Amino acid sequence: MLEDILVPLIVFATGFGIVYLFLSTRNKERMALIEKGADAKMFNSGKKLSWKNFALSVGMLAIGIGLGVIVAAILGSTTSIGEEVAYPSMIFLFAGISLVLYFFLARKLNNKDE
Repeated sequence: MLEDILVPLIVFATGFGIVYLFLSTRNKERMALIEKGADAKMFNSGKKLSWKNFALSVGMLAIGIGLGVIVAAILGSTTSIGEEVAYPSMIFLFAGISLVLYFFLARKLNNKDE
């Protein structure tokens, strides 16, 4: 009973703590650089995330996960590989392949735009 309450609470608190620590440390670092005379423009990376690239990455990831589920179902029913092995391995494999393909496609599109 107590585990049902504590586990989500600990997971949420850990996530919140990591985000808070990251943001507060980044803010302190930036304030120290500004106090020493650094230009504030150095914090702008120059590249902006466009919705086109975000949509493409999410779409390719979804396609990869879908293909992984299909291939895992085929492997689980036609071979001696158990479903408990086939599903996670194929989902991660195809999701990873889709993200690598997105990286090369996005780099090609960004070079074409410039």
